[in-house]
Amino acid sequence: MLCLLLMIWQPVVVGLTASRVLDSIAIGGLSVALILLLRLLVTGLGIAAGLALINRRDGAVNLARAVLVVSAATEVFVYVTPYFPSSRGPGETPIFVAVSLIYYTVWIAYLSRSRRVQRTFPNR
Repeated sequence: MLCLLLMIWQPVVVGLTASRVLDSIAIGGLSVALILLLRLLVTGLGIAAGLALINRRDGAVNLARAVLVVSAATEVFVYVTPYFPSSRGPGETPIFVAVSLIYYTVWIAYLSRSRRVQRTFPNR
């Protein structure tokens, strides 16, 4: 499931977000472009982590954990700063931050504690 989220869901979400905010680059300038570039790079790392997990590569679990931490940090940055356009209503930002942090924490905990992950990747 995590592999599908990293390799399909995250790229689709970032792609849709990018298509929505491309016009905002003219208004928001460099900050919007840099954050969009950061999100694209994190998404690329997510795809790499998903492929590494599927192919059971050494270091795949550590890569996936690192990608989840970087993804969480990127999302929180996007949510709490005014640099990237959003359609969130007033007071919704803390909810988005909390849900994102819970989502990423659950996946990191799964990679760290799952017996299946331990059996599949004994050299985690």
